Amino acid sequence: MRKFFNIFIGILLIFLTSCDSANNTQTLSSVAKLSGFAFAKVDSMPGLAAAVFTVDERLDTGLVWNKDSILYGTKLNHVVPRFSFAATPGAAVLSFPDTTVALTGYDTLDFTKRPIYLTIRSADRSTTKVYEIRPTVHQVDPDLFTWDRLTEAVYPEDDSEQKVVELNNQFIMITSNGFDLEAYSSADGASWTDFGDPIGLPAGTRVRQIISDGYTLYYGQDNKIYTSPDGITWNAHTVSKNVVTMVMYWNKLVWVLTGTENNYKLEIWEDENLRPSGLNPVGEFPVSDFAAVCFKSASERQRAMVIGGFAENGRSLNTRWNFEYSAHPQPNGTYRMEEFSIDRPAFKSLTGVSVVEYDEALMMFGGVDDNMQYFGRDIYISYNEGMSWEKADSTKNSLPEVYQARQKQTAIVRGEYVYLFGGQDAAKTYSDVYRGRLNSINWNK
Repeated sequence: MRKFFNIFIGILLIFLTSCDSANNTQTLSSVAKLSGFAFAKVDSMPGLAAAVFTVDERLDTGLVWNKDSILYGTKLNHVVPRFSFAATPGAAVLSFPDTTVALTGYDTLDFTKRPIYLTIRSADRSTTKVYEIRPTVHQVDPDLFTWDRLTEAVYPEDDSEQKVVELNNQFIMITSNGFDLEAYSSADGASWTDFGDPIGLPAGTRVRQIISDGYTLYYGQDNKIYTSPDGITWNAHTVSKNVVTMVMYWNKLVWVLTGTENNYKLEIWEDENLRPSGLNPVGEFPVSDFAAVCFKSASERQRAMVIGGFAENGRSLNTRWNFEYSAHPQPNGTYRMEEFSIDRPAFKSLTGVSVVEYDEALMMFGGVDDNMQYFGRDIYISYNEGMSWEKADSTKNSLPEVYQARQKQTAIVRGEYVYLFGGQDAAKTYSDVYRGRLNSINWNK
């Protein structure tokens, strides 16, 4: 069959390039080489014309291929190929399993039939080159999230409170049962080591209020701020203010809530001292079980949002405190804050949620409302920087069935992955770990 095909191609090439050369004094090229390949634009196939193809010259059959750059779902059964040649060929023939086509430049062809070969014959008929055309379409949905459970339990089930932070490229999980503290570490979220009991923290430490800048951990209580380089050894620093809670690490600064109810101040811990930030909440500000997420806005400004939580009087909040930094005026720039829920009250009261920024959107996990009703396993998404939220499409982004609805989990983004650690429901505390990724995130790596 292959022999017959070669004979057929040879006859067809001779036919296509035959001419009366008796009176032709022009020197014809001996080059038979493809220099470029693309598909013509088709309105119903967005991105098709932008697909980038590589032409690999090989000793025998060359290869034309693309690095998985054609959008998921694109149908290649009705496309127009565009070829560029190093020199004007005498003939160019495209062969499919069931047909052979002499190229005209306007051919609408079915590129789903494989294999596909392009045969080029030089103008002087002395050289022939064959290339295999191998276009690739994404075989997975770019909007699909894939989730996996990395470990069922970091430690045996108990009723402890927990917090996970990143420290020196490790995940550190610190737990408290009300009396004892314990620390676990992991490089990948799957394998964990019990590496000791934290020392130097005060009685009644609320571990969920520990924050990290990546290299140091911070915790505040009463008139002290505690720091640790490793999660085990903690050093106390006395301050003149009543430390209510550690709020977040944002814009390369550690943010601390000080004062008392109705007289809160947001201060910055820097060089082992507190200094005023100029931002003082007017209204209810959460002191526990809130979510803090830091991100860059569409206008390229540093933004942060503190969401929900409990006020000092125990009330469940629906607040969304929005923070923004402008580099002007110099040298220190300007910080602003605004309570979004004042004019957008539809946001639910919620506590114990976790929020991260991922793929230019905010993702919210878990939590309970003011009646301690769990929000379920749904993931909420905000595409407008936290002003409004909607449920993720459960056919595209759904946690595994084994994942139970909960609150007080930790969510961390590392690279292309979202990690979910532990949490608790009305019956138990979990120490499982899940990892998710959007399919399209890794396509170009």
